[in-house]
Amino acid sequence: MFQRVNRLAIELPEVEYGDVNAASAVQELLGGKFGEMSTLNNYMYQSFNFRGKVKLKPFYDLIASITAEEFGHVELVATTINLLNKGASFPGAPDLAPLQNGKNMRNAKAFIATAQTSSPHDSMGLPWTGENVFTSGNLVLDLLHNFFLECGARTHKMRVYEMTDHPVAREMIGYLLVRGGTHIVAYAKAIEMATGVDVGKMLPIPNLDNRVFDAARKYEDRGYGNVLFTWNYVGDYTDINKIWKGPHPQTGAKLIVKEGIPEDSGKVPNLDELPEEFAPGIGPEEFQAIAKRLLAKM
Repeated sequence: MFQRVNRLAIELPEVEYGDVNAASAVQELLGGKFGEMSTLNNYMYQSFNFRGKVKLKPFYDLIASITAEEFGHVELVATTINLLNKGASFPGAPDLAPLQNGKNMRNAKAFIATAQTSSPHDSMGLPWTGENVFTSGNLVLDLLHNFFLECGARTHKMRVYEMTDHPVAREMIGYLLVRGGTHIVAYAKAIEMATGVDVGKMLPIPNLDNRVFDAARKYEDRGYGNVLFTWNYVGDYTDINKIWKGPHPQTGAKLIVKEGIPEDSGKVPNLDELPEEFAPGIGPEEFQAIAKRLLAKM
């Protein structure tokens, strides 16, 4: 089972205006083939379907613990999209066309279907699909796939970073470049443990250091690229330390396993009401009626 914490993985900048077309590009990092929906669901189903959980516990623990982190990554990217959609419409009577900007945006569907928020689609509006999930049952094959998936995800993050200079998008991407790079190394070390083949010698893919990106450098400096978390406080998934050990193949820094979740985190933004979108669609009188029902004794 999973336990939810009402915090984001990092603190995102507070901004007055977003960038709606940048939000469309960031959708690729959520619902694209190499987006966070794919990393989450690939690892989640591989962990559900893992055969030999006891015999091969370190490998199961690795996939299961990264699964838990990916939930937070989905939340972080979705929240980034929501903030990038800020300020694209205005309150007003329907005849004033308060959503008029939507018709000129790349993702007009966000104005029509989701009240200017995220959805499980890619940058072109195509829905994420379970066809993106690979769970073969063969340990080495699944690990190879996960290594490839994370390298593809890193490539897409780097390209979207180069498409927008919006501070919210760049903060999120900078963080995920570092954490995604950590997962690449984790799967590379798992493959080496399973086969003896050191695929870590190929890294980084693409051949560009995270420190080239201003928004990623500070997370590298904080050691975020050297640590894996168990995402658990009762002793589960600790055998990842049998894989995640020794020096980092690129930096030489010591690899660390920490029980639980990261100490640093960010608040979940309170999204503004959009009366022009009828979202949340609760007026003052309705709110008062709801409050009375909530406060009434049973």
